[in-house]
Amino acid sequence: MEQSTTPDAIQELSWRDFLGLCKPKIVVMIVFTAIVGMFLSTPGMIPLDAFIFGSIGIGLAAASAAAINHIVDEKIDSIMMRTSKRPLPDGKLSTRAAIIFAACLCLVSMLVLGLLVNVLTAVLTLISLVGYGFIYSMYLKRATPLNIVIGGASGAAPPVLGWSAISGTLDANSLLLFLIIFAWTPPHFWALAICRRNEYAKANIPMLPVTHGVEFTRLHILLYTMVLFVITLLPYIILMSGPTYLFGAVVLGGWFLYYAIKMQKDHSDQLAMKTFSFSIVYLLAIFAFLLVDHYIPVILG
Repeated sequence: MEQSTTPDAIQELSWRDFLGLCKPKIVVMIVFTAIVGMFLSTPGMIPLDAFIFGSIGIGLAAASAAAINHIVDEKIDSIMMRTSKRPLPDGKLSTRAAIIFAACLCLVSMLVLGLLVNVLTAVLTLISLVGYGFIYSMYLKRATPLNIVIGGASGAAPPVLGWSAISGTLDANSLLLFLIIFAWTPPHFWALAICRRNEYAKANIPMLPVTHGVEFTRLHILLYTMVLFVITLLPYIILMSGPTYLFGAVVLGGWFLYYAIKMQKDHSDQLAMKTFSFSIVYLLAIFAFLLVDHYIPVILG
């Protein structure tokens, strides 16, 4: 039931609840990978205005998509223990307030990107927002156990958006960064889904552990992690990155594979959660290595 919108109720609204709608930790990761895409788009330093406004616009769009996801999943979130304390199911915000907030974030994002960055980045960002906020959240999440695989395309877009914010083009190298996140997404989410499989089943969400079983999911975590390992070698193979990145990719990829292989024998939810937690560190670290490697020639030169 929608929360009352009387003056007393409005006075009780907190900025923390609106911030909670934005999934700030996820937005930080999105903006970070977009920023790496920005820096990798050019051999030198990037324009300060494109960096600032590009980061703001992409971040606001990601926050809007997150808020839309909260709105769409309000009923599901109220069923699942992990999400039951989110602002909407907990009654801290009304659905109307959340819709207005998400719409404002989207509008400001498009204005910032379209007017202060470039139209290509605005269009690509809008496509990504619609992909996650509507196509994934409203349809794919409930329609297929491959929801994460297909829907991962939206979450993999930020490096492409960052690259286009600086270059104004859709570059093949930026699509390689897209592939890294695209391949990373399934093992990342499936590790969490194993731990939360009973909650997903209760909410009638067809996550892979629910529809095909935990053993099948563990196997596919391993397979996708192997694919991810190979993909992360490609920046070095095509000379996009150098030996510093290669070292990081091999070490981090080997570590991720260790977890994925161990999961085939150790069936505890504790290990699955450790794998999920490491996957976050992995993604941030692999992009940090990309960034550091890119500027080593500049520093040494």
